[in-house]
This record gives sequence, structure tokens and C-alpha cells, in this order.
Amino acid sequence: MIPEIIVSALFLAGYALITLEHKLNLQKYITASALGGLLWVIISLFGFEHVEEAIFEMGGEIFGLIIFLFVAMVLIEILVHYRFFDIIRAKLLALKLSDYGQLWVIAVISFFLSAVIDNLTTTIVMIQISRRFFRNSNLLIAGATIVVAANAGGAFSPIGDVTTIMLWLAGKFSAVEILTKGFLPALGLFLVSTFLLAKKIKSDSLDIVEESIELSASDKLIIAGVLSSFATPLIFSQIGLEPYLGLLMSLGVVGMLIAFFRVVHPGDTHLTADIDKMLPKVDFSSLLFFSGILLAVGALRFLGILDILSQQLFGESPSLNTFVLGNTALGLFSAIVDNIPLTAAAISILNTNDSSIWVLLALTVGTGGSILAIGSAAGVVAMGMLKDLSFFQYIKIASLPAATGYFVCVAIWYLQNYLVST
Repeated sequence: MIPEIIVSALFLAGYALITLEHKLNLQKYITASALGGLLWVIISLFGFEHVEEAIFEMGGEIFGLIIFLFVAMVLIEILVHYRFFDIIRAKLLALKLSDYGQLWVIAVISFFLSAVIDNLTTTIVMIQISRRFFRNSNLLIAGATIVVAANAGGAFSPIGDVTTIMLWLAGKFSAVEILTKGFLPALGLFLVSTFLLAKKIKSDSLDIVEESIELSASDKLIIAGVLSSFATPLIFSQIGLEPYLGLLMSLGVVGMLIAFFRVVHPGDTHLTADIDKMLPKVDFSSLLFFSGILLAVGALRFLGILDILSQQLFGESPSLNTFVLGNTALGLFSAIVDNIPLTAAAISILNTNDSSIWVLLALTVGTGGSILAIGSAAGVVAMGMLKDLSFFQYIKIASLPAATGYFVCVAIWYLQNYLVST
């Protein structure tokens, strides 16, 4: 039991450092990287067997996740370069809506866009767009609404959030299952939360008028190619191939398309992308964090610590209600702690082959973080982009609407599951 105690204590200490990242000014990817390596060193020093095989198997899982996220980030940078999000902003301005109407339109776009390009990127893009529409308190309300909507949209898509990607790649549910079983609960959360948040909107503010954006046919073709790339992981998974192969192939095709237009018809595109220059913009710190924390959780799993925890929390033969209460509690817990390690641990703690339970987990850990600003990467980014959106301001604006929507989400899932099973 000595190595189990040491590893557990070090994991909890590392988890605490990750949680206190901002106060200690210690980036969480540094802590996670050190923790992931250290725990396996300890395991090796105590002479456990089959360590190499375990690390090899785990390395394959981590590689699939990291390469998937890396390629997706590069594709997003191509969309930014070709001003896809500027087009969205221009279309919104053309509608000439009131702040109340604009909030709903931006929320709807955030909800569905996050299902395609992930919730973090959606939050960054939509807050930038919101700056052109809202001022003062309305801007803070819009920022909070975007966080809630993006987290809700990311939770029902296999590629919309890192946690859903992790669960999907781990084979806990298929792409079709998360889309069909997760959409209505996520939609219910979105509608209830947005309705409550939109009621806080005050009188209209003046929009910033911008010049119109015109793209050539080649630019539009490249944008269409990138957007269609996000469908390839779903297609590849249906034919028995790893989802990341779809994105990897798509990046190569888009890159060749860009090179073709640059060489053959340079006048057709006023923005010639250089993918080499986009690579430094990729968030490598997040990729390091994911790698480190998955290694650390893998060490707990190797020692059987997560199996013991599972038995303590759920017992030998947990009922449906036990799973529902457990997943709901994990989602609420994700409002305080990072949902990545929480999900990584839950993959081993929840001993069930019922894909519906795993869909519920994706929904709860993906949306529970919306209750507090520090509970999700989207919330943390929103606080960084909107300086007046402090931790307590977010609580005042969004915690109650987000919590109400969260419990509506769980209730809809429960009702949906009951109707399907009877």
C-alpha cells in the first residue's frame, strides 16, 4: 500500500497546485507535466510489472487525443486567417437588431458553432464579435451568455469539448449516440439559461460600424474546405478508422488547396495563408497539460486506486439513480476544479457499458463548469478578455441561470432515458 499512498498524496498535491494556478503564478501545464512523469517514476522504482506495456497502451490513447486537438487548432487558425469570423460579425451587423435580439442571435451561434469548432475557440471568437455590439453591463451579460451557450453546445458534440473528445475516443459512446442523446438536454440548458440571462439586458448600445468584407471565390472554397474538415472525424469513426486520421488528412488537403491557389491563381486570394506561420499560434501549453494529466490519472488507474474509489462511490452494482446522482455531483464539482482530470478519472471510476450514462457524464462535466467562471476554460478566457467580468460579477450575472439550466439538462436527460427504456 506504500506506493499507492505516495502516488495518491502526490496526485492530490499536484491537483491542488493546478487549482491554485493563478494565485501561485504557476502554469498548470508545468505542474501536470512534472506530476505525470513523477508518478510513473515512483511506480517503476517500486518494481511493478508490466509498466512498459501500460505506458505504451496509454501513449497511444494520448497521441490520438493530442494529434486530434493539435490539427483542429491549426484548422481554426486557417479560418481566422481567411476572416471567416469577420464574415459572421458583418452578417450580424447587417441585421440591425436590438441588444436583446443580438444577444439571442449570438447565443444561438455560440451554441451551434461550439459543436463544430469547440467551446473555447467559440468563446474567444464570439466575445470579440460581441465587443462590436454591446457596452458596459450588456457586454458582461453577453460574455457570460456566450460561456454558458458554448459549454452547452460543446457538450452534445463528439468534437465540441475536450471532455467529449476524451470520452468519444475512449469508446464510451459513438458520435451518433452523443448527438442524439445529448442534444435535447443541452438544448434545454441553453434555452433556459439564455432566457434568464437575456432578461438582464438593459437599453440598447450603439454598434460599431465596420467596412464590408469581400472574399474571392478561392477564399470561400478554402473556408468551405476547412469547415467540411470537421465532419471527417465522424465519417472516419463510422468506417472503423481513428477520428484523428480524418482531421489529419483534411489538413493536408486544405494545405494543398491553399498552395494551388497561391501558385496557379495568386490574384484570386487576397489573403495567402502560410501554415508554417500558424503553428506557433497553436496552444501548446494546453496540449502539454492534457498529456501530463492523462499520464498522472493513468498511474492511478494502473495501481487500482480508481477501482477502489469507484467501489467506494458507487458500490458493486450501482443503480441508475446512483449513476445519475454521481454524475450530477461530478458536474457540480467541475464548477470548482478542472474538468479534464475529473473526466480522465471518471473514465475508470464509472464501471458501466451504458452509453447513456456516459452521455450524461459528458453533459454534466461539460456544462457544470458554467456555474462558476473558474469552472471551465471558456469562463477563464472570458474573464481574461473582459476585465470587468470578475469572479463575483460572473456569480451575480450567470451562476443562477447556469445552475437552473444545469438541473433542467439533467432532468431532460432523465426523462428522455426513461421514455426510451420503457
